[in-house]
Amino acid sequence: MVQQQTLREAVSFAGIGLHSGQRVNLTFQPAPAGAGLRFRRVDLEGRPEIPARLESVAETTRSTTLANGAVKVQTVEHVLAALAGCGVDNAVIELDAGEPPIADGSAREFTRLIEKAGLVPQGEPRDPLAVSAPIQFQAGESFMSVFPHDRLKITCTSADKAGRFTQFHSLEITPETWRRELAPARTFCFFEEIEYLIKNGLIKGGSLENAVVIRDDAVLTTEPLRYPNEFVRHKMLDLLGDLTLLGRPLLGHVVALLPGHAANVELARQIAAQHRRTAQVLEAFAPPPPPRPATGLTVTGETPVVDGAELDADQVLRMLPHRYPFLMVDRVTRISGNQISVLKNVSINEPYFQGHFPGHPIMPGVLQLEAVAQAAGILMLRQAENAGKLAYFMSAESVKWRKPVRPGDTLVIDIELTKTRGKIGKARGVCSVAGEVVSEAEVTFMLVDRP
Repeated sequence: MVQQQTLREAVSFAGIGLHSGQRVNLTFQPAPAGAGLRFRRVDLEGRPEIPARLESVAETTRSTTLANGAVKVQTVEHVLAALAGCGVDNAVIELDAGEPPIADGSAREFTRLIEKAGLVPQGEPRDPLAVSAPIQFQAGESFMSVFPHDRLKITCTSADKAGRFTQFHSLEITPETWRRELAPARTFCFFEEIEYLIKNGLIKGGSLENAVVIRDDAVLTTEPLRYPNEFVRHKMLDLLGDLTLLGRPLLGHVVALLPGHAANVELARQIAAQHRRTAQVLEAFAPPPPPRPATGLTVTGETPVVDGAELDADQVLRMLPHRYPFLMVDRVTRISGNQISVLKNVSINEPYFQGHFPGHPIMPGVLQLEAVAQAAGILMLRQAENAGKLAYFMSAESVKWRKPVRPGDTLVIDIELTKTRGKIGKARGVCSVAGEVVSEAEVTFMLVDRP
């Protein structure tokens, strides 16, 4: 069984961002097993983090941009490709600006950095995501496919719209082939695109030192091409980086014709959706799980609640101090970075229905606000230093109640933690029933020690 890996030590690199042109310092930090890959903006208050997951994708024009609320990191694909290609499962990528350094336009410097740090195995097994059936689709000029395979293999064809510089390459991805065949391949663009990119505020840090420029049939570069088909190899590098957003190593044969970041991310989404459907079918036909022993998972103080965790009613009770009739969270269905989704099953037995209103029961809007605050509190309480504290509801803004919530409804509360400062947190919450928004608000709350 293959174990997860992280970096042996922290390593750093400085440079400029390709599109922003800003000076930036990057540091790869080790991370615990199960943490995955995440970006940390050390230049911003609270050092906010952005998980390298599909849920964080905000933009795919000319590069892949991740966001967590208003916090963004642009052009993440080269860094993620290097970590995935070298076999790193868990790491924090610290940045003091909104874009990693472009280096020479390839992932070679990042790969060297990872090799300098060294890798260490961790206590948990690697859990790859295997493609179970073929997936095929067209997105604009891109044709994307993936087929079941026992390893990760990428077959790619690239060309411009006029069919120039048509190139093909196929490769099974291992740390050795990554280092030798893909990591040194540099980014490129066509000369006629440069004016458009500049007018749109891009490539402020671009030069022949970090990109290859194609003008008509000429290739402009400060050094000879590193491979005869360097352009398609860089397309494969980008594709690997975007597929890393699945959050797990992929087992499958990807066949891509004229790929781009938008098509790459859509392929990852369709792979993730297929995996969810397969898991649901297996769960439906699986025998019920054995009962948990009384000494099962502890949620506060001992075992942190990591991304991807789901909490049942017992675990919610260990996280929150609220009890009947004011506990407004029945189950946590998703935690990802600064986002959380929870469920509240609205029963006819809720005590407030006796007077709100007799003969026409409706859940009070203020209790929906309370549910938002409790769910937001879980996001902060899951941090080890906040374990055992209370979350006080301080204020609510931009409150809107759109539709009544009645007995029998399942209230879905989606929360995004937008700001934290010390023990003060601010979050945006949206409550919905059957996919329709019933209320929304921005809430502020404070963590205090229990008396």
